[in-house]
Amino acid sequence: MNRIGRAKISFNSPVILTFVSICAIALLLDTITAGMTNRLLFSVYRSSPLNPLTYVRMVGHVFGHAGWGHFSGNIIMILLIGPLLEEKYGKWNLSFIILLTAVITGVLQILIFPHTGLLGASGVVFAFIILSSMTDMKKGEIPLTFILISIIYIGGQVYQGIFVEDNVSNLTHIVGGIVGGSCGYALNRNKTNYYI
Repeated sequence: MNRIGRAKISFNSPVILTFVSICAIALLLDTITAGMTNRLLFSVYRSSPLNPLTYVRMVGHVFGHAGWGHFSGNIIMILLIGPLLEEKYGKWNLSFIILLTAVITGVLQILIFPHTGLLGASGVVFAFIILSSMTDMKKGEIPLTFILISIIYIGGQVYQGIFVEDNVSNLTHIVGGIVGGSCGYALNRNKTNYYI
């Protein structure tokens, strides 16, 4: 902890702060290397299963970003929601959710969109958004906030995926939301905080 006057600065959310730091380092490296590190480590695309970097990219793509705007949009949401989720669910559960989101979205990208690359933390953002709407879930009840957020966010992504042409991976957002909702349900099922 560092002191500013009488106040202390605490490393309050180790998983989130580590995740954000890795994303920032990846963005800096991408800038310095003119995109080489994103292509090599921080984006996922179909490549030989014999190449060990294929498996690194399967997780590493959530750390890479295409520029400052892409980075700041995702990271602000992660810094806003993530510490509350880490406090509620614990560092191991949140780490698992990030890893699960990365692997599932990476595998689906390779299988469904073999000729395009994917990078960015938006799948993790959507997992966190849906997970946060379930933090007040009681046994036998589904929070109305969860239903509304699911309709607005996931419904919006389905609509954009069908009717809007852009460089946004709507599938990643939908999958991230499903991962967040599934993990939220599993973690809140018995109101215990066991590891998934």
